[in-house]
Amino acid sequence: MTSASSEPSETSAAPTAPSGLTVVLFHSVYGLRPAVHAAADRLRAAGHEVVVPDLFDGRTADGIADGMTIKDEIGKDELLRRGVTAAAPYSDRGLVYAGFSFGGSVAQNLALADEKARGLLLLHGTSDLADDASVDELPVQLHVADPDPFEPHDWLNAWYLRMRRAGADVEVFRYPGAGHLYTDADLPDHDEEAAESTWKVALGFLETL
Repeated sequence: MTSASSEPSETSAAPTAPSGLTVVLFHSVYGLRPAVHAAADRLRAAGHEVVVPDLFDGRTADGIADGMTIKDEIGKDELLRRGVTAAAPYSDRGLVYAGFSFGGSVAQNLALADEKARGLLLLHGTSDLADDASVDELPVQLHVADPDPFEPHDWLNAWYLRMRRAGADVEVFRYPGAGHLYTDADLPDHDEEAAESTWKVALGFLETL
């Protein structure tokens, strides 16, 4: 461990591949808010194509509790189905899956199920994984607040070991004193220094894929 906007195509044919990576970026339980589009624009400026699915079908939340209510109303299976549907037109390229908090859990589930996945970028969130999960040295990078009430140390240590056992090449970057969703400039969690450090490291990670 290391311390420290557009809708998906609804056509069946995949669009022409860009020169950079294709990143599917999933939003948090707040929904598809401006900070997600800003992050997508940052990735596009680095030369990557970014697909930004709206898993909540236009709904956004004022707080985490409201967002969790929306998530639970839709249901895990339907949310994953929507994620798969959004990624499917681009999957032959070898996608990088990325997500914020809850969106990270969606990204992780899809990446571990996609043999062509090129990488997994997790911002503020992880997901459990099956005991028989297996990947071929999938590059994984996690950025998380320290401490984070939604990603406690014991959980992260166990997650790290299980991801390594599954065959992933994992890096974890922790940001002391930052709030949970510290990359979102419109939330009280925001920490500009931690956010800029995260994006610098994350963009470097993408350059290696």
